[in-house]
Amino acid sequence: YTIQKGSVVAYVSDDGRYLLQGDLIDLESSVNLSEQSRSDSRRVLMKSLDDEDAILFSPAEPKYSVTVFTDVDCTYCRRLHGQIDEYLEHGIEVRYFLYPRGGPASRSWNTSEEVWCSKDRGDALTQAKLDREFETSNCDASAVSDHYIMGQEVGLSGTPAIVLDDGELIGGYMPPDALRMRLEQKAAVEELE
Repeated sequence: YTIQKGSVVAYVSDDGRYLLQGDLIDLESSVNLSEQSRSDSRRVLMKSLDDEDAILFSPAEPKYSVTVFTDVDCTYCRRLHGQIDEYLEHGIEVRYFLYPRGGPASRSWNTSEEVWCSKDRGDALTQAKLDREFETSNCDASAVSDHYIMGQEVGLSGTPAIVLDDGELIGGYMPPDALRMRLEQKAAVEELE
């Protein structure tokens, strides 16, 4: 039997004695069935999220949308955000979710809460990634905890983590041109199906 909680997929014998956690691969079709299940789970989760639960950077006419789990102190997260205008020029909408890798007691967690409580979250995120000060206020910052838990459910192992609409997880930074090409290829395949 297959059991799954979020992105964790495991297999258990019908008598409950044996549990196997790892990837199940269909050798005939060369399809990783476990990753397919994880992607399906992430796709459903991404569709359930509202834009107001994220920090949104959107072009005038979005062609694609991606969700990025980011840490304000992560070097490659900063590189990705430093190119945000290029992603937008390619028609890629970026929905950021805050994922302070150090956890609740870290400096980046506190900064993430301050970003969330800012009147202009997009500008605050930009300033935080540049190690600059920004205006913030007191608010219910439980969204940071929600984002963190969601990141764990998605199965990310680091930041940045990019989740495409179809549930594919890209672990790490991807330059704007490469991401656009990946999204174009996926769109072309979908048109053929």
